[in-house]
Amino acid sequence: MSVKNKMNTGLQVTLCSALLCSPLFAHAEGEGAVESLTGVNVNSLNDWGIEVGGWVSAGIAGNPDGPKDNFNGPVTFNDRANEFHMNQLYGYIERAVNTEGSNWDFGFRADVMYGNDARFTTQANFDDNLVPDGTSRFYKLAFPQVYAEIFAPIGNGITAKIGHFYTLIGNEVVTAPDNFFYSHAYTMQYGEPFTHTGALFTYPVNKNISVTGGVVSGWDSFFQEPANFLGSTTYTTDNEKTSVTVAYVAGDSTLLDRSDNNGIQIQEHRSMYSIVVNHEIMEGLNYTLQHDYGTQERANADGSAAVWYGINQYLTYAVNDQVSTGLRFEWFRDEDGVRVGPLFGGNVAPSDANHYFALTAGVNYTPTSWLTLRPEVRYDWVDQGRVFDDASEKDQVLISADAIIRF
Repeated sequence: MSVKNKMNTGLQVTLCSALLCSPLFAHAEGEGAVESLTGVNVNSLNDWGIEVGGWVSAGIAGNPDGPKDNFNGPVTFNDRANEFHMNQLYGYIERAVNTEGSNWDFGFRADVMYGNDARFTTQANFDDNLVPDGTSRFYKLAFPQVYAEIFAPIGNGITAKIGHFYTLIGNEVVTAPDNFFYSHAYTMQYGEPFTHTGALFTYPVNKNISVTGGVVSGWDSFFQEPANFLGSTTYTTDNEKTSVTVAYVAGDSTLLDRSDNNGIQIQEHRSMYSIVVNHEIMEGLNYTLQHDYGTQERANADGSAAVWYGINQYLTYAVNDQVSTGLRFEWFRDEDGVRVGPLFGGNVAPSDANHYFALTAGVNYTPTSWLTLRPEVRYDWVDQGRVFDDASEKDQVLISADAIIRF
């Protein structure tokens, strides 16, 4: 990451012209900003079953401590303190496959993201080379998804996804409109992969159970890591009020900065699973429980394995069509200090094993189909050491908010 804190103006203008100013953009779940403000449906590709969409999300993470380095400790994505940033300028083009028919069908999707969030989701050996060092310290360009899909009417129907795509692991995702909160859980930031490159196959066993499995090139890598298995199983009750998803990824990982006496890169086995339970308690009131557990061989300096795990809980309530409220409580255990410290790269020492806690309360306000405002208050603390406010405090409060405009 470059030390220069200057945005690449030319790249910004190009992306803005391509995404924001394009008359094709419209939000799939309702009218986008262009259609809502002009009354004209400008997505002319719908006739071919192709959808083009996108959004821009921007916000600020207010930190009353005012850390001198302007970083919110190990809290990432909205990691910059008291600075307004564009988190995501996001666009996609998609043709979804028809999985309900009796004929073969083909589809595709390609996503592009520019902004402050992109530097956390780049894939090794590809995205990290798109914006050279020296052009921008915080703003990067990423292609988090580029894949083709094929539906084969065999049995209950098999769908193949081939290319680069988001992970099956966990509950929170990269795409801003698909998360309730502006900030992210430690589990997602430090304990899980973001993307994979490879092939996945999905098969609905019956109306309640669906299975997915395939081979991918490690975590966040463009054919640079050894082959890993990635899969998940989802069970949904008949009334669709409760679902349970168990996802698992396992395989060797190559640490590029470690090699044996012959100069051969060391490979270690790394595996993790996530369990996500969603339950509708009553109309408008939903509860989510997530548990992650991961381990990696020879990750510690003494050659022993590293372990990390945690529990996230979410409670959301839809007050009406425009307003929803939510709570999130997380406990994340970095048992050997190899996840948060090295990946954060800040004031957390690599040897600082810790318990990380976070309690977040927020509101989603959607006055129109194309605008969502997400204010939140977040309290973080650790059981040992000092990782906040320039490594001087054991806790911190963040008062944050962002806006998402869909096109």
